[in-house]
Amino acid sequence: MDVRDLAGRTAVVTGAASGIGLALARACAERGARTAICDVDEAKLENAERELREGGCDVLALRADVGSRTEMSGFADRVHREWGPADLLVNNAGVGLGGMFLETTLDDWDWIARINFLGVIHGCHFFVPEMAKRGHPGHVVNVASAAAFAPLPAQSAYAATKSAVLGLSVAMQAELRPQGIGVTAVCPGFIDTPIVENSRLRGIAGEPETRERTAAFYRRRGYAPERVARNTLRAVQRNRVVAPISLEAWVLYYWSRFAPGLLGWVNGQLARRVGA
Repeated sequence: MDVRDLAGRTAVVTGAASGIGLALARACAERGARTAICDVDEAKLENAERELREGGCDVLALRADVGSRTEMSGFADRVHREWGPADLLVNNAGVGLGGMFLETTLDDWDWIARINFLGVIHGCHFFVPEMAKRGHPGHVVNVASAAAFAPLPAQSAYAATKSAVLGLSVAMQAELRPQGIGVTAVCPGFIDTPIVENSRLRGIAGEPETRERTAAFYRRRGYAPERVARNTLRAVQRNRVVAPISLEAWVLYYWSRFAPGLLGWVNGQLARRVGA
């Protein structure tokens, strides 16, 4: 799909009130797309809607929980009723969960799987069939993580959901190619977003000083969501199926493919440091 000029096209972005989602919504709007956004944070969603509208974007904003099939069905119905099928669907909404497997509760698993994996399923289920019926090119972006192919200690639940998103994306890409629909699994890396502050953290990871130290690392890393948005659209333009974004994501991607023993050794060292 050619995303260099999105005038007259419809982009849908979930989790678009902040972070990578907001940056992607801005990038789509700047390229001329009418942009539909959803999030569970109504105050931030209103701010995002106002910003996009003041920038000249035709925008539709609706409070919707991606983990709810009812709310996502309603969001999709509204978009289809007003604008028709999406041209670009970005399933971005997600949450973080840090903690060793033995520290992770079943409630934690239910929470993260409902948002990170079922949220992507809901987005695809309610938007992709209309894209396929229309019969001209479109694209689906599912935001996964470098943890999908190189999970680190204390990421078992998070990595499981993101690995599922990656596997889903690769399978969908093969299935939807005949309909002219591309699929990209975006794997960002360490990005300066509020995800650490908003994550559930268990055990050592949940101690206040550890949380702040981790958040400070992301801030120092300084890889802005706007760079993720630009590189994501570049990956869509190139029809990449798996798209590592930051340098560390690329390094982990190649380690996982060509040096799994080295990755395993690094994981062992990290596990000892966090008390496994």
